[in-house]
Amino acid sequence: MIVAFSVAPSGTPGDTPAGTGDDASVHTAVAAAVKVVRESGLPNHTSSMFTEIEGDWDEVMDVVKRATEAVAQYGSRVSLVLKADIRPGHTGELSGKVARLEGALDALAE
Repeated sequence: MIVAFSVAPSGTPGDTPAGTGDDASVHTAVAAAVKVVRESGLPNHTSSMFTEIEGDWDEVMDVVKRATEAVAQYGSRVSLVLKADIRPGHTGELSGKVARLEGALDALAE
């Protein structure tokens, strides 16, 4: 399966006043989530809005859970957006889907 997800904190962690310290920017929290994904060893890709990860259901959802927990320390709430492409028996689709798209674009250009 491939899961595309975006996770971000809101609110303030503990008693920290809003807009102070590193919690004033989401990028530090997102970096903590992406670090979890990259350390998982699963195929992944991060773009400006989502991180995609590929693997079986249990391992992917475990990584998403741990990435969400990593972000939780940066706010009193966490927002998680998740989209999944569940296609049993297929692997390498993180790059395979893009390769097929590029092939289709090349064919249209001819």
